[in-house]
Amino acid sequence: MNPFNMKNNVIYSSLALLLIFTGAITLTGCKTTEKPEVFKPIDYTEEDAVLDEIESIRDLSETQIIKALWKSSILLEKVPENTEVQNLFNFIKEKSIQELESERKKAKEESSSIREKLNAQKLYDSMKAVLKDSEKIEKTEIDISEVPGLNSSGKEKNKAKVSELIKGTVTVYVDKGIKIEKGMGYTDAVLGSGFFISSDGYIVTNHHVIEDMVEKKSKGYSRLYIKLAEDPDTRIPAKVIGWDSTLDLALIKTEVEAPYVFTLGSSKDLDTGDRVYAIGSPLGLDRTLTSGIISAKDRRLFTAGTVFQVDAAVNSGNSGGPLIDEYGRVQAIVFAGVQNYQGLNFAIPVEYLKSSLPFLYAGGEREHPWIGSYGRTQREPGSGRANEGLTINYTLPGGSANYSGLKEDMTIIKLNDTPITSLDDFQIKAMSLEADSIVRITTKDEKNELKEFPVYLDKRPSSPGYEVYKHDLLKDALLPILGMQMVHASSSSSKHYAITKILKSSIADEAGFSETDPVDILNVQLNEDKSAIYIELYAKKRKNGFLDVSIGLSASLDSPYYF
Repeated sequence: MNPFNMKNNVIYSSLALLLIFTGAITLTGCKTTEKPEVFKPIDYTEEDAVLDEIESIRDLSETQIIKALWKSSILLEKVPENTEVQNLFNFIKEKSIQELESERKKAKEESSSIREKLNAQKLYDSMKAVLKDSEKIEKTEIDISEVPGLNSSGKEKNKAKVSELIKGTVTVYVDKGIKIEKGMGYTDAVLGSGFFISSDGYIVTNHHVIEDMVEKKSKGYSRLYIKLAEDPDTRIPAKVIGWDSTLDLALIKTEVEAPYVFTLGSSKDLDTGDRVYAIGSPLGLDRTLTSGIISAKDRRLFTAGTVFQVDAAVNSGNSGGPLIDEYGRVQAIVFAGVQNYQGLNFAIPVEYLKSSLPFLYAGGEREHPWIGSYGRTQREPGSGRANEGLTINYTLPGGSANYSGLKEDMTIIKLNDTPITSLDDFQIKAMSLEADSIVRITTKDEKNELKEFPVYLDKRPSSPGYEVYKHDLLKDALLPILGMQMVHASSSSSKHYAITKILKSSIADEAGFSETDPVDILNVQLNEDKSAIYIELYAKKRKNGFLDVSIGLSASLDSPYYF
């Protein structure tokens, strides 16, 4: 199945943004949007505001102890002399310790699930990020060796026979029943590929292949089957275990013994120009092997992380199949080919799968975290200069980063104990973390002064830009959305602005806007699912000799730069 033919939140890319910007993708069903619900920050000098926050955190501790721990620690930092705040923090701290003991006990039981183990680890890591005396808490390390696919070393150097590799791949078949069009009934089905990662029948495929099984958008029923390479005539029932719409991955299970189990490699060993092979069922033609090279390693087609571009022949039906190296190790998962463009195909690095597997195995939807920020890799101008971190360009009012005290122009250099030199570093580390947990972020400012912040990881929304638009003033919201920040230029009209900042390589920059350009905002519209925005502007651009010009700009409300 080809995800470029469907409405799929996974496929955000510079390509999609280019199509929106050039007008190749139109916004249908647009309407003028409602007035934003601008967040109002807490005034910690107001006693009533502090008391309201205390009550809010106490209520929160009944259902979200980790978030309550984080918020109480921030409140204690803001008003350290307040006795009620001190008592609140100590109460939640003790409650967290008791809950950790309970979760640790569950995790140690012989019958414990991977979900219970992950919960214990998450709570321990969160407490460690907040509590200064965390060394007094018993260390918690969980055993995830039961997770399929993570037991192999990935260092095998013996070439596997191609015939054996083909046995380990399957055709994934989603039967959606009968579709009626113009009075005629047609078989409605989805074809994809997959591969075994354990002898007891766990299979990796793409989320968009099995999407109708977990995110019902059509009436009727859906049934999931797989077909073995050696027996393509028999449908074997399968079930979905877990799915990750952000990374377009899914784990499914069938009750058969795998004829061959793939080893997960390390795509860090691959470089541009290295030869790779794709196995799958293009157009339903099972047992198809194609070869090519890694064309590029850093294509931004996801909202998190980069993917491989490959020139191995990939067609509809290849999605979910393995991309292997010469030793038969899985280095990536095929997920997309652009129709009518031969050789323009993409694959998900296997590191992303390995980070996601524990959560997929735990079952249900994998929820990715975010802190409500937008930023770019910080590097000194000039060729060959080293990256210096992840610079924050914007924080969402009321979001985790904003609430914790992270501010514009701070540069993130460490996430927990992991050094951060780029946006990619942050995103890769975040893939191993869960929403509803706390991390410790280290930053440096323009004076190179270091600060540490405990930051809560919230669930990443499907459309981060819409959250920005909804909770911030338009003049500030347009910084992450279009790449330009503005101030009001007239007290008599709310439509008159002047640009104060332009982000390099942003939509505003590519459209020729400059700092100090006067701008009138005439109209703002969103499409129906709030995934894209259209803004009509009247401007006098310096680069155009200050000639009057009307311009319409469209932008996706998702982006890899939100984190």
